Amino acid sequence: MSDETPICSAKGCRTAAVWVLAWNNPKLHTPERRKTWLACEEHREHLSTFLGVRGFLKDVVPLDEWEQGGS
Repeated sequence: MSDETPICSAKGCRTAAVWVLAWNNPKLHTPERRKTWLACEEHREHLSTFLGVRGFLKDVVPLDEWEQGGS
């Protein structure tokens, strides 16, 4: 893995990311604003659930699609 390889946002994980979790905290951000977390296959569901139960998760997109402007 090169230094430029996006890695998973899960605490302690150093695995290459393959998913983008787009989220927004409505108490802090305007509705169109999107913050992002990156996730590997193993942590996608856990991170999605963490954001989802708080009502923050807006979209889950494959990283390659996100980088091409697919979202």
